[in-house]
Amino acid sequence: MRPAYFRRPDPFRGARAALFAGLLAALPGIAIADDGYLDGIHHHTTLASTVPDNGDQNPYAIAIAPVSAGKIQKDDVLVDNFNDKNNLQGLGTTIVDYNPTSKKLSLFAALPRHLDACPGGVGLTTAMTMLQSGFVIVGSLPSNDGTTVTKGQGCLIVLDAQGKLAGVITSPHINGPWGNMAVIDNGTTAILFVSNTGFGVGAPADETPVIKQASVLRLEIAIPPGKPPAMIRETVIASGFGEQADKGVFIIGPTGLALGTGGVLYVSDAIDNRIVAINDAATRNGSAGTGREVSKDGLLKRPLALALAPNGHLLVTNALNGQVVEIDPQSGKQLYAQWIDTDKAQTPPGNGDLFGIAMTPRGDGFYYVEDDMNTLVLAR
Repeated sequence: MRPAYFRRPDPFRGARAALFAGLLAALPGIAIADDGYLDGIHHHTTLASTVPDNGDQNPYAIAIAPVSAGKIQKDDVLVDNFNDKNNLQGLGTTIVDYNPTSKKLSLFAALPRHLDACPGGVGLTTAMTMLQSGFVIVGSLPSNDGTTVTKGQGCLIVLDAQGKLAGVITSPHINGPWGNMAVIDNGTTAILFVSNTGFGVGAPADETPVIKQASVLRLEIAIPPGKPPAMIRETVIASGFGEQADKGVFIIGPTGLALGTGGVLYVSDAIDNRIVAINDAATRNGSAGTGREVSKDGLLKRPLALALAPNGHLLVTNALNGQVVEIDPQSGKQLYAQWIDTDKAQTPPGNGDLFGIAMTPRGDGFYYVEDDMNTLVLAR
């Protein structure tokens, strides 16, 4: 998305975020509930730079390791990069691994830029997960020059626990796999949910049209013993979302996916500035269109990544400011917004900096990435 820039780490950043949150709470129209999850988040700690030795930038996806396997320890934090060392979007090829115990970051995988089995090559997106079997699956929405002019269809890339290429999943329904994956993992089988934003998207112009072709795809995966995951069935469960080529952020489209109770999949619809719900996501036989609207506008400023907090509320990162927003999905009420990125180099502060978000394994905080500083941050 928006190119990232290097800046000196700021030790007072977390304190300023808390101050901004307090100021925000005093503004009219911002509701704070006593049982809100974000109300208990006070500290933001920069853990590591996400830039590997090859210089890749623009951290996107975050995935928490459910098991120890190969190079990875349980509860490690995997982060991928969308930009290359020249800050060109859609050319990032690396995944890094942060170990919370040792507090060290290492390279997990470095993929070849050109991968014949993946249409267009490699440009890693916010679509990434690690399965209980130890395999990592990550989306690719590649470009040859950092723009959608040369955008490829992309694919889902399967890596083993050593970070080595184990397979590629392609399909006519997989075109620009973009949004952070939601997963139901049963060990030998799994269900993946991923949004696709590449259909019909071409070169961005001064007034690029919105195309209503973005979708959410459900993939049913089998993991045979000793073999990599393979797709056995796919179903488009939501369709007709807006997608748009953009010079600054590559593509705007549905990004956040989070599974709630009762088989509901929540989706952040960036173009229409809302959160929607897809009922019976794991079992439905066809598309629910753009689903049921849960919450719209208000504190939402082009919603991106989604996570489900332990209290059942949704945490949503904004693309157009440095806030994370808490929403009660049952009522649709927006409860609280907290400034987690207050970088005044952007207007408003933190604009274009926030992408991936993931809850800690204990649910006592969340990880997020800031692409302005290429860092992984822990909020507690």
